[in-house]
Amino acid sequence: MSSSSKSFIAFLAGLAAGTAIGILYAPDKGEVTRDKLASKLSQYRGQLEVFIADLIERGDEVATEMSGGSSEAKAEGQKVVNEARQKAERLLEDVENLMNQIKSKA
Repeated sequence: MSSSSKSFIAFLAGLAAGTAIGILYAPDKGEVTRDKLASKLSQYRGQLEVFIADLIERGDEVATEMSGGSSEAKAEGQKVVNEARQKAERLLEDVENLMNQIKSKA
């Protein structure tokens, strides 16, 4: 996985955690806080969906560019793309789970 992909995933995870903690310590009522948190998580979900789509597109581009290269290099490139996609999809599932928990408490 490229360092920019790792950095972006780490940034999103940190942003989500920081926002969640900040909102939870805000002086608003629980219902208002949950609504704010659900809104932010929805934004992160959208960003993750775009990121996953970008990974898929870039993976296809890399595979096309490497079609003349060694099969070992192609396999390694595809492995990196798949790992990044899996991590992003797990983050997306975590966001969905958090949103469901928030909605169930509303």
